[in-house]
Amino acid sequence: MAATVNFYGQPPQQAICPKGVSGLTFGFSPFKGSSQSMQNKMKMACLRKPASNKSFSKRWVNLAVSAADDFNLKLGPSPSDMIKQFYTCINEKNLKELDGYISDDCIFEDCSFLQPMQGKKEVMHFFEQLTAGMGQNVKIILEHVCEDDGFTAGVNWHLEWKTIQIPFTKGSSFYECSQKEDRLAIKKALVVTESPIKPGGIVLTLLRNVTAIFDDFPKAAEWLLTSPHVITRFCLKIYSRLLAPFVNPLLAGYIRAWNLIARLFAFALNTILHFLKKNFG
Repeated sequence: MAATVNFYGQPPQQAICPKGVSGLTFGFSPFKGSSQSMQNKMKMACLRKPASNKSFSKRWVNLAVSAADDFNLKLGPSPSDMIKQFYTCINEKNLKELDGYISDDCIFEDCSFLQPMQGKKEVMHFFEQLTAGMGQNVKIILEHVCEDDGFTAGVNWHLEWKTIQIPFTKGSSFYECSQKEDRLAIKKALVVTESPIKPGGIVLTLLRNVTAIFDDFPKAAEWLLTSPHVITRFCLKIYSRLLAPFVNPLLAGYIRAWNLIARLFAFALNTILHFLKKNFG
């Protein structure tokens, strides 16, 4: 084992301890003009075997763990740790603590909504509705959590009801955080949820046709892509004036029918469970 000893006024020199010595040793370097006794002491230090390698290693491990803890305390939680705590608050419906993870100027974009939610008030209103809709048995289960430089993190998740995964509830979320006093807070979020509609190859065919139209009419395509809200408003106006008088009553009846079916299903399920509990206890 080699070690370097540097003395004032002299360049560093390397010394090698005998190969037969095991454990941690200390090298010595010859002195110019130094006493022979000092050289002998350093040589004995080189040849001396540590009393206990296990205890020495244990002390170094404890020192490293302590240093890591101090380092984490100074820097605070990482974005991935903060995101895990954030979802824990959602599952526990702890809205008071959840509020602390949302910055005042937060922009929360969920692809299931037409417009992103802006500001803490709108975002917290969304989470109030979300936690109320989850009930007591639905939980968000994190699959993978990763982070990058600049206080950013991403996560894959799905919903479970009593540890049973709910179909079509996979999603991915991406977060940009900012420093808020002594903790991190979400400044910007993008949530992409799995669609229950699986068009498959139709999407590729549609993409090919749309891109062909864009290439044939580049000016119209540029206007459409830079002003999507204009097209949306135009379609909504056409719908409200021409289709709404006919479609809205049908949709209302469709919703009422499904509500009735859901109530009948819940009644039948409760009846079956009551029967099984009474007879098979």
